[in-house]
Amino acid sequence: MAKKKLDLIYFALKKEFGENPFTIDEIKERNILGYDEKSLSVILNRLRRKGLLEIQKDEKDLRKSVYRLISLKDLKTTDRGSLITLLKRAADLVRGKVDYEVLLILLFYKAFSDLWKEEWKEAVEELINEGWSKEEAEKEAKHKDYHTIYYIPNPEKNLWENVIKARENLTERIRDAVRAIGEGNPEISDAIERFLRYLDDLIGKGDIDLIIRQVVDIFNEIKFSYVERDVLGDAYEWLINYFAPQKAKAGELFTPREVVRLLIEMLEPSKERRKILDPAAGSGGMLIYSYKFVRDKFGEDLAKELVLVGQESKDINYAILKLNLLLHGIGLGKNVKVYLEDSLLRPLFKEQAPFDIVIFNPPWNLDGYGEDTLKKSEVRQIFSPTYPPNKSADWAWIKLALYFTKEDGKVGVVIDNGCLFRGGKEKKIRQEIIEKDWVECVILLPEKLFFNTGAPGAIIIFNKNKPKERKNKILFINASQEFKKHPEIRKMNRLTEEGINKIVDVYKKFKTVDNFSKVVSLDEIKENDYNLNVTLYVMSLIEDEKIDVKKEFYELKKLEEERKKIEKEMNNFISNIIKALGEKND
Repeated sequence: MAKKKLDLIYFALKKEFGENPFTIDEIKERNILGYDEKSLSVILNRLRRKGLLEIQKDEKDLRKSVYRLISLKDLKTTDRGSLITLLKRAADLVRGKVDYEVLLILLFYKAFSDLWKEEWKEAVEELINEGWSKEEAEKEAKHKDYHTIYYIPNPEKNLWENVIKARENLTERIRDAVRAIGEGNPEISDAIERFLRYLDDLIGKGDIDLIIRQVVDIFNEIKFSYVERDVLGDAYEWLINYFAPQKAKAGELFTPREVVRLLIEMLEPSKERRKILDPAAGSGGMLIYSYKFVRDKFGEDLAKELVLVGQESKDINYAILKLNLLLHGIGLGKNVKVYLEDSLLRPLFKEQAPFDIVIFNPPWNLDGYGEDTLKKSEVRQIFSPTYPPNKSADWAWIKLALYFTKEDGKVGVVIDNGCLFRGGKEKKIRQEIIEKDWVECVILLPEKLFFNTGAPGAIIIFNKNKPKERKNKILFINASQEFKKHPEIRKMNRLTEEGINKIVDVYKKFKTVDNFSKVVSLDEIKENDYNLNVTLYVMSLIEDEKIDVKKEFYELKKLEEERKKIEKEMNNFISNIIKALGEKND
C-alpha cells in the first residue's frame, strides 16, 4: 500500500463526501484514493480508531458497511478557536519574561513530536499487516525512511513526552532534544540552531524552568495529530502576529494576511503560473497562501507542483520561515527553496529564475542602498544606469523583481505610498517603468493596516505582457475606505472581506467605478509628470456623517446665548475698568 498521510486521506474524503454517508464501493468508483479494497479497509479502520469515522451496517445489505466522517470541530482542541485560546494563555504567560521565539520553538517541538508519533503508528500498522511482529514493527518504524517530513532520532530520549517527564533542568533537556531533531533533519538544522540561542540564554536563570513547565502543561492539552495542517500553521502565524506590535518597534513588518490574500487572488497562481518568488519572504505568508490558493482551487497534486522560492535577510525571520512552511505541511525540498541572504546584494534565487510571479512586501524606505552600495551587488546591472536614492530602496526592490520575472510574468508588491509620487531619482525610475507599459494596477490601501506605521500602504501590480485591451492604460483603485476596526488590536484596521472581493472583481474586469476605480491612459499620466498617486485620479466618497438638524440648531442657539451672556459680562467688566481709570486720573 502506497504511503499517504492519514490526515490527507481524511481531508480528501471530507472534500468528496463531507459528512454524508459513503461506502468502500463509492470510494473505488470515484477513484479518490487509488487503493484496493483491502487497503481501504485498513485505512478506514485507522480513521475509526482515531475517532474520525463512524461505521454502521448498511440497512439494505448487512454484509456491507456504511461510513461517515466525524467533523473535526467535534474533537477536542482541533478547531482554530480552541487552539488559539490555548496559545493565548501560553503567550500571556511568557510575555515580558522570555522572548516569544521560545514559544515558537516549543510549539514546533510539541507539534513535531505529535506528528512523528502519528507517522510511527501508521508505519507500525502497515508493517504488521505485511507480516512483521509487533515488536519488530515498532522498532523498524523508527527509521527515517518511514517518516515523510517529521523525523526524530532516538525518540526514547528526544520525543516530547519522554523529555518533559524530567522535573529538573527541563529547559536544558528540551534544548538538547530540539538540537537532536535539527541534526536528524539537515534541511531545517540551520533554522533550529537560530532558535536554540534563545533557549541557551535561559538556561540557569531563576524560575525559567517553572515558566517553561507551565507552557509545557498548556501545550499538553493539545494533540496536534488531530489538528489540520492549515490550522496548525495558522496557529503558528497567530503567535507571530500576536507579538508583531512589539516587534514592529524593532522595524519588523508583518504583512496582514488579508493583504496577502488580496495580492494572491489578483495574481492567481496556477499550473501556467507555478514558479513563485518572494525576495523578502519574512515569515513566508506569500508563499504559503500561494500554495493554499492553488490547493483549494485545483487540488493538492497541482499545489505540490508549485515551485516556491523565498529569500530573507534576517536570520530569525529565516528560521521562522522554514518552520512555518514545515508546520503548514508544505515542507522543504526540490520545489521549495528558501535562502538566507540580502536579496538586493546577493539574490541566491537567481538559479531558479525567471519566475512566473514575484510577490512580496519589502522593508519600506530601506536606507543605505544608493548607488555606492548597489554597485557592489552581484547583479548591479539590474540597477544601472538609474540608481535609487540612498534614503529609499523601494524602486530598487521593484527593479529586482521585474528583472527576475518572465517576459509574460507578473509582479505584485506591497509598498510605501510615497514611492508613487516622490520626485528625483525615484521619479526617473518610475518614468522608465511606466514608459515600458509594465504598470497594470495601483491600489491605495486603508490606513493603520500595518503594525509599525499608521500610514496607508499601496499595492502595485506589474504585468510585463498586458492583454491588448489593457495596453497603455493603468487601473487605479482607491480602497482607502475598505476597512473595519481590528477586533483585537486597538487603533488598527483590517481590510474587509467585501473590500477584497470588490478590489479583485474590479481588477479582473479592469473597469471604472465611480469614487472607487478609474482606468487612466498613459498620456494622462505623462501629463501628470508620471505621478501614480491614486488620489490624483480617484477620490473616494466618504460617507457623510448623519446630522440631527433639530438637535444641532438648539445646540447652536444655546451657544449663541452663552456668547451674548459672556459678551455682556465682558462689556460691563471693561466699562468698570475705564470708569475706575477715569476717576483715578481726576
